[in-house]
Amino acid sequence: MKQIPASILTLLAGIVITLVSLWVGQHHGLLPEQASEQAPLVDRFFSVMVTIGTALFLVVQGALIIFIIKFRRRSGDETDGLPIEGSIPLEILWTAVPAIIVIGLGIYSVDVYAQMGGFAPAGGMVAHHHTRPHHWFTPDAVAASLEPNSGLMAAPATLAKYGIGAAAGQTDSADLTVNVTGLQYAWLFNYPDSGIVSGELHVPLGQSVQLNFTAQDVIHSFWIPQFRLKQDVIPGENTELHFVATKVGTYPVVCAELCGGYHGSMRTQIIVHNPDEFAVWLQQNQIASHA
Repeated sequence: MKQIPASILTLLAGIVITLVSLWVGQHHGLLPEQASEQAPLVDRFFSVMVTIGTALFLVVQGALIIFIIKFRRRSGDETDGLPIEGSIPLEILWTAVPAIIVIGLGIYSVDVYAQMGGFAPAGGMVAHHHTRPHHWFTPDAVAASLEPNSGLMAAPATLAKYGIGAAAGQTDSADLTVNVTGLQYAWLFNYPDSGIVSGELHVPLGQSVQLNFTAQDVIHSFWIPQFRLKQDVIPGENTELHFVATKVGTYPVVCAELCGGYHGSMRTQIIVHNPDEFAVWLQQNQIASHA
C-alpha cells in the first residue's frame, strides 16, 4: 500500500482544523446574552479571535503530539538525535503569520471601536474651513485658529468628554440623558429632565441613552456585561456612554475598577422597560420625588 503524500495529509489536516475552528468560534458560549446594539459588534470580533485562537491551538498542540510520537526514543536506541540547524523559510513563516494576524485584529478592533462611537465623543472641538474637510482640534489648536488671517471659523469652546460617544451627527440627539455619579461604594442616577434620583438605572427599550459620568473620589469603572460596554469614571474628567438597549430585562451593573475596600459590593442594576412601562415608571417616581 502506497503511503499518502505529506502534501495531501497537510491539506486534509488544514481542512479539518479550519472547520473545527469555525465551529468553535460560532458556538463557544463564552459570552452572556446580548442586550444592546453594540453587543453584536463586540461578539463578532470576539468570535473571530476565538476562531483564530482555536486554529493556533490545534496546530501547535497537534504538532507537539505528532513529534512526540514520531520522534520518541525507541527501546535500545542510544544514538544522538539528528543535528538540525534550523530553517530560514520556517523562521520567516512563523514570524510573518502571527504578525499578520496581530495587525489584522488590530485593524478590526479599531473599526469596531469607531462603529461604537469611540472616536466621536461629545464635546470635541470642531473647526470648519471653506475648502478643506472637517478636523478635530485640541483647545490650543482652536485658540490658534482664532488668530487673524487663520481662515478658520472655530466652534464655541466646550469641555471635551471622553468615552463611547454617539455616532457622527448624533451627539446631542439622545432620547434620554442620565447623569451618573460614582462614589465609594455606589452609583447614583440623576434624570435631569424629571428630577428623579435613583440607585438603579431605568431606561426604555429601543431608544438612545446618554450617560454623563462624574466621580466624587477615586476612579471607578461602569460595566454592563450584557451590553458589552465599559467606561471609566474619572475624578475631574467628563466621560460618557451612549447605547440603545435591545432586550427588556434586568442586568447587573458592576464597578470593574478596584476602588477601595468595598469595591466588590459596588453593584447595582439596569432595568430595561418597554416604552409604555418606562413612562409609567417616570410618572410614579416623579410623584414620589415631589411628595
